[in-house]
Amino acid sequence: MSYLTQAHISSNTNMMARVAQAAASEGISNPDYWCQVNARQWAAAPGWDEAWEYALNTHTDDPDYDPGEDEAVVTDGMILSQVQLMNPPPEEA
Repeated sequence: MSYLTQAHISSNTNMMARVAQAAASEGISNPDYWCQVNARQWAAAPGWDEAWEYALNTHTDDPDYDPGEDEAVVTDGMILSQVQLMNPPPEEA
């Protein structure tokens, strides 16, 4: 685990857009704001930093490579799972 890597994930423009879109698909109101407010928490999701670092280490020859744009690094399923974990649906009465 690397706090520096997690910090990079939390501020990556493409990750912000992808997480906000997942939040929108889950019905979270004002998903861009929710994403920004919770960025440090979702960026610390288990396994994300390891996947990010691995991707960077395997693309050292590409200075323009952005792991936030590569859907194979942090997958949409990983993002959706984290958003759902952080925003559980209301309990039914």
